[in-house]
This record gives sequence, C-alpha cells and structure tokens, in this order.
Amino acid sequence: MSRIGKRPIPVPAGVTVAINGSAVSVKGPKGELARVLPADMVLVQEGAEIKVQRPSDEERHKAMHGLTRTLVANMVEGVTTGFKKTLEITGVGYKAEVKPYGALLSLGFSHQIEYKTPDGVKITAPNPTTVVIEGASKELVGQVAAEIRSFRKPEPYKGKGVKYQGEVIRRKAGKAGGK
Repeated sequence: MSRIGKRPIPVPAGVTVAINGSAVSVKGPKGELARVLPADMVLVQEGAEIKVQRPSDEERHKAMHGLTRTLVANMVEGVTTGFKKTLEITGVGYKAEVKPYGALLSLGFSHQIEYKTPDGVKITAPNPTTVVIEGASKELVGQVAAEIRSFRKPEPYKGKGVKYQGEVIRRKAGKAGGK
C-alpha cells in the first residue's frame, strides 16, 4: 500500500469539494481549482476527510495512488493558504517592475522582457530585485517561476541572473591569468 496514498486528506472548514467521477473541483477562500484525475482512482468523501482508493495492486495503480492523493491535497492547500515562490535577481541594472499585465524584466539584454501572467497568478515586487509569485495552483505558480528564471539563469562566475530564494549557486573560479 502506498504510504502517501493511504493517508486521508483533511478538508478544512470553508472549503467545499465536489467529486464527479474522475473530475474534482475544490472551492475555498483563495479561489477555485478543478482537475481531472486518473479514471481508475476512486475518491471517497467521509465527513471532513477525503480518501483515495485504488482498484487493485497493479503496478500502474500503485503508481497513480500516491500521485492522485498529492494532487488533491495540493488543491485543498492551494484554496486555503495558497502557494508562493520568491525569485531573487542579481546583477548590475537587473530589475523587475510590476505592470497590470504581469512583469517587465530588465535582465541585461538589449531589450526589456514583458512577461504576461496567466489567470490565477499574482506577481508582486517588494523591491526591484525580488519577485514574489503567488496563486492557488501549485503547478501554475511553479511554472511561472520557472519561466521567469529561464529568461536569465544564474551563471557560475559572478552569480548574475534570476534564482529561487534560498537556491545555492555553485561558483567557479575565474581565469587563472598571469605568466
């Protein structure tokens, strides 16, 4: 039995979960999320808990058991507390500006990069070198953070670029130089 899959998912007060076959929608104070889960998995709501059950001990059912439980748990957590990723921008003249459509990034190119945020994601910049991405969907928040980071990944010599908060960049020594 999957250790993750057999754990029940607690549903806090103020959150409603609608299960319609393999489609699940979760509604809470931070928004509403909907997803179609693997058809073989069975979701059962018992009071303030949701349990995921698998039909057999086949390898593919075992693989989907823990995944399905985690996806639903992330949906419940997203509509109650939300998810947040913080990016740090390092480099002379590198900065981010929040615009109504998303963010305007200056990352050392000859042009500025306009990033349009998808629905359900909010970008803020407490200061020009920090970008905070918030939303109810863990998948969407992570994707937006990865896309912004991909515009200028941190380089190993001076560490210039966009990195996740707390990410450690392995530094390299420069040229040895001399005769």
